[in-house]
Amino acid sequence: MARVSAASLQRLRRKGEKIACLTAYDAGCAAILDSAGVEVVLVGDSLGMVLHGEATTLHVRMQDMIYHTRLVRRGVRRALLATDLPFLSYATPAQALGNAGRLVREAGAEMVKLEGGAELTETVRLLVGAGIPVCGHLGLRPQSVLRLGGHRAPKRKREDDDRLLEDALALQEAGAALLVLECVPAALAQRVTAALSIPTIGIGAGPHCDGQVLVLYDLLGIGERRPSFSRDFLATGGGIRGAVREYVRQVKDGGFPGAAETPA
Repeated sequence: MARVSAASLQRLRRKGEKIACLTAYDAGCAAILDSAGVEVVLVGDSLGMVLHGEATTLHVRMQDMIYHTRLVRRGVRRALLATDLPFLSYATPAQALGNAGRLVREAGAEMVKLEGGAELTETVRLLVGAGIPVCGHLGLRPQSVLRLGGHRAPKRKREDDDRLLEDALALQEAGAALLVLECVPAALAQRVTAALSIPTIGIGAGPHCDGQVLVLYDLLGIGERRPSFSRDFLATGGGIRGAVREYVRQVKDGGFPGAAETPA
């Protein structure tokens, strides 16, 4: 089967086929995701919480992301491998280029993800110009947890919605190939998706995005509390491989997210 690329994700969007994404942090889980048909395997800085047991992602370092990306690279044969740039690793365009380059060259990443809007357009242009595909991230930004006062989406006003759309368009214009929308109201996610030509990937953003992503541990029901936008696929999948296959199937046929996992 042909390897997934940013261009093939764009083709899936044009065909109206949903894109299935999941996080992975090691070779074994990555191989399961890859064989189950997941299009994008994301090495998320969520590893700081689900693997390291921290309350936030803020302590995650570049060496952590390089190490885990190397592990995941060994298990991925077909899917696109994306990696988060961790907190304070892209404060300037030059810093972003150096760190993104390390993820690609030393660890095998094929795309990097960063959190932020129009203020990052210079950074995105620099990365794309250097040949590194970029995924944006808008809505709830876990790396901004100190400013937000916790992992919760702030109350939104109409001007906030307009600003998010402007940020999405700015990231697209700068060359971003993909955009994650986290904890965004479903109607706003639909509005943003309709306005863009690049694929959107939702997490707690309703069914109208071009694809969905979950933290693998949430999909498997591991942890003290599962987010309201997730679902315990292990309960019905009959094992880890079955749970991942069921997730992919339901993303593809529109069964996930359902009404219970969709924000107002």
